[in-house]
Amino acid sequence: MTVTHVAARPRISAEHAFFGGMSFALLVVVCSGFSRTFFLHRWFPEVRVPAEPFFAVHGLVFFGWYVLLAVQAALVAQRRVALHRSLGVLGGVLATVMVVLGITAAVISGRRPGGFTGVPVPPLQFMAIPFFDMVVFSSIIGTGFALRRNQQAHKRLMLIGSIAIIAAALARFPAIFRGGPPAFFGLTDLFLLPIVAWDVVSRRRLHRATLWAGLWVVISQPLRLVVSGTTGWLTFARWLAGLSG
Repeated sequence: MTVTHVAARPRISAEHAFFGGMSFALLVVVCSGFSRTFFLHRWFPEVRVPAEPFFAVHGLVFFGWYVLLAVQAALVAQRRVALHRSLGVLGGVLATVMVVLGITAAVISGRRPGGFTGVPVPPLQFMAIPFFDMVVFSSIIGTGFALRRNQQAHKRLMLIGSIAIIAAALARFPAIFRGGPPAFFGLTDLFLLPIVAWDVVSRRRLHRATLWAGLWVVISQPLRLVVSGTTGWLTFARWLAGLSG
């Protein structure tokens, strides 16, 4: 009788399940939030979408980031660390491109006579929100790449950096958009709570990455609203957008 040995699948730990579940939840929010204005916009002709083809590239790249985030979490759960590290190089390139595209998108929208699509706020003032999105995202994700050998810090920073820019997807839900910044920033912050709870339950204390990155996300939200109306910001935004006067 021949005995065939079947390799057992690696057991997915509670930690892997948590971070994988959080990554997948962010992907679902992105797909849902941008469904009417990007993925399924042909079925919602009443919804205004940016006319510039550039925003199709912008949307695909940002969507690709959340797909990669979920894939990377799944690879770690399956102990496929070598492939995870190889795709990490792609992640670094993708994150860099996202920052460039994000700032460019803000500039294009800020130059429009009508400003940002569907946003009843002066465009140069509103530019502070997407601009600081990229500042916060790049600082947290950049630190996450720098600490990639510190697994616990790395996974928290990559997740929190991705949460930092999820407000753009949340604001696409009409009910949330009507609530303004308190609604979509507040809901963004709610995504930090499961990480806080996980740290408290699993470690009995907050990981430093959770504490400092989470605080940076939360503090940056009212900060950009305060800065957006200042003369200094408006001068900088006008220069960034290449507008005179």
